[in-house]
Amino acid sequence: MSPLFKKTVVLFSLAAVLFTACSKKKDDVIKEPEVSLDLKLAASATFGSVITDGTGKTLYCFVKDANSASNCVDGCLITWPVYYAENATPPVGLNAADIATITRADGTKQTTYKGWPLYYYAGDKGKDEIKGDGVGGIWFVAKPDYSVMMASQQLVGHDGKNYTADSKEGVGITVYLTDAKGRTLYAFTPDTFNKNNFTKPDLSNNAVWPIFESEILNVPSVLKKADFTVITSVGKNQLTYKGHPLYYFGSDAAKGETKGVSYPRPGVWPILTLNTPPLN
Repeated sequence: MSPLFKKTVVLFSLAAVLFTACSKKKDDVIKEPEVSLDLKLAASATFGSVITDGTGKTLYCFVKDANSASNCVDGCLITWPVYYAENATPPVGLNAADIATITRADGTKQTTYKGWPLYYYAGDKGKDEIKGDGVGGIWFVAKPDYSVMMASQQLVGHDGKNYTADSKEGVGITVYLTDAKGRTLYAFTPDTFNKNNFTKPDLSNNAVWPIFESEILNVPSVLKKADFTVITSVGKNQLTYKGHPLYYFGSDAAKGETKGVSYPRPGVWPILTLNTPPLN
C-alpha cells in the first residue's frame, strides 16, 4: 500500500468520525424532550393537593379575578406571569369541564380553573416551591378541593348602588367569601348560631336564597378551617362560617355578582369577611 493511499484512508476515516459525531450531536438536540405545560396535581405537606403545570411549578389564583377576567396587568405580570396551555390535559382528580381558556384584555390567552385565571409566582424559583400563597391576602395557591374561596371587589347591590362591607352605601373594595367557583355567599341576619331560620321545610323559598351545600374540605390560608361547620338544614348539609349558615342569592346570575347585599334592603343578607363576628 502506497504512503499516499494510506494518507487518503486516514483522512477519509477522520472525516467519517467527525461527521458521525456531528450527526449524533444534532440528533441529541432534536430528541430533547419538550417542556410539558399540562396541568398536574402535586402533594404538599403544608397545603395538601395543589395544582401545578406539567413541570411541577405551582399555580395560583388572584381574588381580584372574581368576575372571571384577569385583573393582573402591566407590572403585576412581572411578579405573577400568566399560565396558558392550549388544550391542557387534566390529570386524574381534575374535571375537564372546570378547565377553560379566556382572552385577556391585551389579546393573550390564559388558562382558568373553575373560572379563576391561573398564574405563576416569580418568587418560586423551582418546582415544589409555594412561596406565593397568601401574598397580600389576595393570592392563593390553586387547589382542586377548596370548600370556599375569596373575592376582592366593589360590592354592587340589586338596586345598582355601591356598598361597603358594613352594608352601607359607599365606594370601596371588600374581600369576602365565595364558593370555590367565586359565587358570592351570604349570611341571614335573623339566623342564630349554626341554625338556619330562613329555609322553609318544604323548600318553597330555597330558590330565592339557596342553601350553600358543602362539606368542609379546604379553605384559603387566611381563613381558619375550624371556623367552618356542617349543619343539617331541612335535610340538606349546609356549611356555616363562625356559626353563620351560608346561602347564595338566586338572582346572582354570574360569578362576582353581589346583588344580595341590598335585597330586600341593606343589612338583611350581608356578605362575610375575615372580620365577620361569630354568632352567639
